[in-house]
Amino acid sequence: MSQEKERYSDKELNEFKVLIESKLDEAKIDLKDLKSSLSHSQDNGTDDTSPSFKIMEDGSSTLTREEIAQLAARQEKFVQHLENALMRIQNKSYGICRATGKLIPKERLKAVPHATLTIEAKELGF
Repeated sequence: MSQEKERYSDKELNEFKVLIESKLDEAKIDLKDLKSSLSHSQDNGTDDTSPSFKIMEDGSSTLTREEIAQLAARQEKFVQHLENALMRIQNKSYGICRATGKLIPKERLKAVPHATLTIEAKELGF
């Protein structure tokens, strides 16, 4: 009688930990860059140009600030998901679908290391 694996081994968890820590480092750098560009987005360099150009420039820079703010919020959420994944590794629940209790395939976790659902569970709307 074959028994289905209940969780990833400590060695496998460590491999995922290395992958997640690498992605987390990159994500934090990206987030810092986004926040930095948000705080410097007032510097649009059109102070000495014609007023009509400045108005157009101000309109487009507002949109850019909004887009940057959205990207920063999304990146912050991604960082939080990766940090949560590291906690799941620590408590050895990483890679287990929160809906079905089955192991999430390694291929999925390598592509989306913060995944908490199998593709099947996600498609069912969990």
